[in-house]
Amino acid sequence: MPTLAVNNFNIFVSVLGGWVSLFGLVSYLCKENFYLSEACECQPRPAVRPDGSLLFSLVGSQENLDSIILYFSRLVLGVQLVLAGVQLPSQYLKRQWKPLSILLGPVMTAMWLSTSLLVWALVPDLPILHSLAIGACVTPTDPILSNVIVKGKFADHNVPKDLQRIIIAESGANDGLGYPFLFLALYLIKYIGDGGASAPGGAGKAMGLWFGETWGYTIILSVIYGATVGWIAKELLHWAEEHKFVDRESFLVFAFSLALFIVGTCGMIGSDDVLACFIAGNTFTWDDWFRLETMDDSLQPTVDMLLNVSIFMWYGAVCPWEMFLDNNVIPLGRLMGLGVLILLLRRLPWVFAIHKKIPQIEHIQHAVFVGFFGPVGVSAIFYLYITREFVDTLKGHNGEIRSDVAKLPEAVLVIVWFLCICSVVVHGLSIPLGKLGWNLPRTLSRGHTDEPDSAAPFSIGSRANSLVLRLPTFSASRRRSSGDCGQTSSSSHAVSPGAPRADAVSHRPMWHIGGAVIRGREERQQREQGQQETHQLGVLPARSMSPLAMNDGSEDVGSGRRRSDGIMQEGEGGGGSPALGPASRTIRFPDEAYA
Repeated sequence: MPTLAVNNFNIFVSVLGGWVSLFGLVSYLCKENFYLSEACECQPRPAVRPDGSLLFSLVGSQENLDSIILYFSRLVLGVQLVLAGVQLPSQYLKRQWKPLSILLGPVMTAMWLSTSLLVWALVPDLPILHSLAIGACVTPTDPILSNVIVKGKFADHNVPKDLQRIIIAESGANDGLGYPFLFLALYLIKYIGDGGASAPGGAGKAMGLWFGETWGYTIILSVIYGATVGWIAKELLHWAEEHKFVDRESFLVFAFSLALFIVGTCGMIGSDDVLACFIAGNTFTWDDWFRLETMDDSLQPTVDMLLNVSIFMWYGAVCPWEMFLDNNVIPLGRLMGLGVLILLLRRLPWVFAIHKKIPQIEHIQHAVFVGFFGPVGVSAIFYLYITREFVDTLKGHNGEIRSDVAKLPEAVLVIVWFLCICSVVVHGLSIPLGKLGWNLPRTLSRGHTDEPDSAAPFSIGSRANSLVLRLPTFSASRRRSSGDCGQTSSSSHAVSPGAPRADAVSHRPMWHIGGAVIRGREERQQREQGQQETHQLGVLPARSMSPLAMNDGSEDVGSGRRRSDGIMQEGEGGGGSPALGPASRTIRFPDEAYA
């Protein structure tokens, strides 16, 4: 008899692969039509969480599980912040240092203090130093969750480019700058939390370590190291590309390997690998060369998506859901109130107060938008487990954890995880619900208008299609021209606005969800016939080339080779005219312009 192996690894991998595959089938619909991020789709899923005993049997102990969560978060943050630095234009940090200084200085400090005060006020019997440590964990804005407002159709249509870039730069830089806020509280807890009984030195020793170790060794060294490694990597890649030593695949993954190298080396020297990754990414594309070369490539977004889905599904599996109801720190009612107040007061008032000092925030609406979208995500979980790791070292003379910090590990675990879940849900659903609330009244009002603006169901062959298409209104003298081929369509019809169209039969292409076009058979045959006639003349029209061929544009006339649709094809003659490949790809995705 075969033996079933229903273990934790098989369950998790099956759920991960199945969910990524199912999500991929409707990914364009979810992200571009419903504006849902991968985090919102993947994290709030306790139903698929493996049993706690299975997790512990896999990793050995709670300490090992905490280490896995910390290292996985470090890895994802490192890769994401290198990509965030690469996305910024040339010398962006140098040119925009004034608005970034405001966001990373006064605004970030106000976010830390306001969050800490809210935690201290709502959590019973929690010391103020513990509240400062918890507030520091959720102070940085998450670059992964911020992608929903800086990438995709919503960002292209609603968020100005300058505003997108300042959000990317702020979320990338403040992740690494969470260390000073966190370790100021942790050092004070260590040296004055128990009156100096177990760690003598007092506040002076704590401040000395904060300035010397946190600012000097952790922050400043990471900036210097990241800038140096990024610059050397840029020069080496330039040299390798000029001498034709690097292939396309290695060129595209260079940013990822750079992120892994910085995370590993900074981890070995004990510096701030998160901040170093962001600085290295921006220095790496200081001359804009790598960013422009990879702007239209799909490898970086693909790896980005896989990392986001993996990390948030892992978070959904290891999140302590049951502790939100049963803990010794805070009741559920206060916990929910804390989540609402932090989402409203942590960032919004301070960004609104200084928005006139930031040129990228032009209007009050922009200030409200930037102030509200300060999500709590992977960076908060990262600092959460750094805090727990530090607290484990605070032991008394008897070798046991100190009594004054015995409550802190549970408090930071429950509060930070709950705030992360709240942020994923609220910030992930704000844009879809906002768009629904904006469009629903307009849709209902259009439904009650008397003038018909859409055609009746049309038939295709012998079957009736219930899809309703809105037919455009053309004047008799207006003609639609095709700009790519220089031809004028002769099929324009005059349509009277009041004429009945109940018996209209549409021969136009069907538009499916996401904007993809499936052309009719007759139209496709006519198009292919025209392309064959054009090929016989020895000319390849621009619209028949795929974006890969047009972007590549490389043509070796001497060897008789041409790239068509990303495929290098050999010519029949050594120096004759090149053989032409397929005119265009047969598959078009919704986010590609149909050529």
